[in-house]
Amino acid sequence: MLRAARERLAGTWHAGRYLLGTLVTATATLLAAPLLCVPSLAQPWAERHRQRAGALLGRPVEPRPRGTRRNLLGLATQVGTGLPAGLLALLLLGNLLLTPCVAALWWAFSTAPWLPVISVPLTDWGTALSLGLVNLLALAALAALVLPPLARAHARICLAVLAPSPAERLVERVSELTRTRADVLQAHGAELRRIERDLHDGTQARLVAIAMRLAVAGESLSESQEAAAVLVREAHAETEDAMTELRSVIRTIYPPVLADHGLAGALSTLATRAGVPTRLDVGPLGEVPAAVEAVAYFAVTEALANVARHSGATRASVRVTRDGALLRAEISDDGAGGADAARGSGLDGMRRRAAALDGSMGISSPPGGPTVVTVELPCA
Repeated sequence: MLRAARERLAGTWHAGRYLLGTLVTATATLLAAPLLCVPSLAQPWAERHRQRAGALLGRPVEPRPRGTRRNLLGLATQVGTGLPAGLLALLLLGNLLLTPCVAALWWAFSTAPWLPVISVPLTDWGTALSLGLVNLLALAALAALVLPPLARAHARICLAVLAPSPAERLVERVSELTRTRADVLQAHGAELRRIERDLHDGTQARLVAIAMRLAVAGESLSESQEAAAVLVREAHAETEDAMTELRSVIRTIYPPVLADHGLAGALSTLATRAGVPTRLDVGPLGEVPAAVEAVAYFAVTEALANVARHSGATRASVRVTRDGALLRAEISDDGAGGADAARGSGLDGMRRRAAALDGSMGISSPPGGPTVVTVELPCA
């Protein structure tokens, strides 16, 4: 109960601070209206309101350009809703601060003062303290009931007015798909070059060596069967090595274990081979497209490899669930944290693989851990 009271008090304080800030910014908007008609000034000012509203609601708000008309509409809405909401917050919070002051200094007034809610003239300490406490509790309860929903309502209005229009969403979507397509093509080209290099430098070189040994063995067969037998044995060993390398290359294209056992079976095999003890939890997945299975498998593979190489973790967990048309893979560990996709470690490759299927990758890795990597892939 005490914890709930603290949370309510903290929520009221944050809401009151937001609304007082809204009053200040709305007043500044009204006073600087002629300047804010300039597009280069209206855009960052409106964006500031979006960031404040998103922070209050706990929503990530990415900066985005908007037309001048939409920015001006947002600023007008800010003035129209921010002034009355901020004034109400100022009235409630001001009376909250004024009440104990009046109750404590009633004797210093030339005439008996009155308190704002339940009020009679304060002429003695008993009346001042008792009515001061009653007024303080009443104002605090009123602020707790009014300010948080009022602040959230104002923040939602601000985000709704400054939200992108359908045309702007379409432009953003086209830009995102264009960028994703370029990343996919680049990644695809790099993957083809890697496969070509692996086959050329590894498997092809071994096959050439095998062919040469077999040719020499054929020529020396009539002269020395023992020497020919040695060459054939060496060619056989080279053949085994070439097959091993070829299987390794094939696994990087599409792991056979996926085709044989599906995503759940492939992840089970992967968890047993991870460098740290790994707990696997796979829910009912239904029918998953092969491309989605491959991306999810490679994402988990890369994440567990990073855990083993970089995190210093003692245990990890993999949780894969299906929510409608969305497949979600969550990989967590108890390591040192500090993972950052911008610094490589294969995380950027995971992001690109997910983006190729119109999916997303998120990472939470504060210093000291834990690290949680979440990959979401559409299955439709």
